[in-house]
Amino acid sequence: MMSTNNAIRVLAGTMVLVSLLLSVVWSSWWLLLAAFVGVNLIQSAFTGFCPAEKILKRTGLAKDGGGSCCGS
Repeated sequence: MMSTNNAIRVLAGTMVLVSLLLSVVWSSWWLLLAAFVGVNLIQSAFTGFCPAEKILKRTGLAKDGGGSCCGS
């Protein structure tokens, strides 16, 4: 099973790439999704709160361990 830190990195990277693809295909408004991901990663570094971490742990896609949004 993937660690929480790695799962969050994969999720964040995927969301940014999807956002870029959708902005090219449909509308530049999709870049707001990439901005949201970036802001969420930054705020989690300062607050220790990461919604993605909680969601991944509840779904069982990542094991416990590691810190908030890629922190140790």
